[in-house]
Amino acid sequence: MTKPNLLAIDLAKNVFQVCKLCPNGKVIYNREVSRAKLKEILINEKQALVAMEACGSAHYWARFAISAGHIVKVINARAVKAFQTKQKTDRNDALAIGVAAQQEHIHGTHIHSTEEQALQSLERMRHLAKVQLVAQSNQMRGVLAEFGVILPQGLSKLRKEIPFILEDADNSLPDSFRTALHRSWSHLLCQIEHLQELDRQLESLVKSHHICKKLMKLEGVGPLGALGLALRLGRGENFSNGREASANIGLTPKQNSSGGKERIGHISKYSADKRLRSILFQGALSVITHVLNRPATTNKEQWLQALVERRGKKIAAIALANKTVRTAYALLKNDSDYQPIKLS
Repeated sequence: MTKPNLLAIDLAKNVFQVCKLCPNGKVIYNREVSRAKLKEILINEKQALVAMEACGSAHYWARFAISAGHIVKVINARAVKAFQTKQKTDRNDALAIGVAAQQEHIHGTHIHSTEEQALQSLERMRHLAKVQLVAQSNQMRGVLAEFGVILPQGLSKLRKEIPFILEDADNSLPDSFRTALHRSWSHLLCQIEHLQELDRQLESLVKSHHICKKLMKLEGVGPLGALGLALRLGRGENFSNGREASANIGLTPKQNSSGGKERIGHISKYSADKRLRSILFQGALSVITHVLNRPATTNKEQWLQALVERRGKKIAAIALANKTVRTAYALLKNDSDYQPIKLS
């Protein structure tokens, strides 16, 4: 069976670079096309391997190419970078994507469906709303501190104290500042309501998602962790084993081995899904807190207690998060349910 041609696409908003290669690697053409022309190429081209970097709009174009009958490979940009041998131009970028896609050891990322894309977008909107809420509450605390008004920590304390500060005529706040503070306070209340509504909507959607429901049975995995694992791992089709899946999230130690000597370092600070890793780490710390306060009931809890005693809580939390990702990969790959092994 002959291999199909390869279409390597350097994505952008309006102008795209398309590099078409033969199965033997020879370049047929490498040219700029418009958005409408790219759709026309994908529709009229015979079945080909379509490759692109994992960047903005990659999932949209991947779904479009699949609907046109093509095989799609979405590659991490860090893997493509190693194959750029000349100056950075759109032509060279597209060629590097094509060369990287031909390497069998470079796996593609999971392509999101429209439903998964909607869930991911909702989670990102929630994250931004939370960041903005914290930033505005901190600003209000800071500007009030300049007038000698110190507020206790916590959003609930802020919500309780601000109305009294606005109504207090003896705190020497200028009228102009009092008016601006009232506007910021009204905006903060709207942000709180917006974040609460996003939380309710996201939690409802995650709990009704069959894959997320399966993953939430794991220790320390809540709605956000289950959603992140489901979106990152897919069905496990893009990873050879659980270690690859865990390394993709950044939960395995880096190696600097040579000459038969293995040198194991710390987990990566850069090549990782930092948000998902942080969520899994916090969930693992919560599990450790509960496990240390009662006798172990499962083999995993017994292993975790011994590891905490030997290496400490933080290392044990990373180890538990690593094990959680590997277990999640096995559940998704085999389409099975999580059943912890009870102590006899």
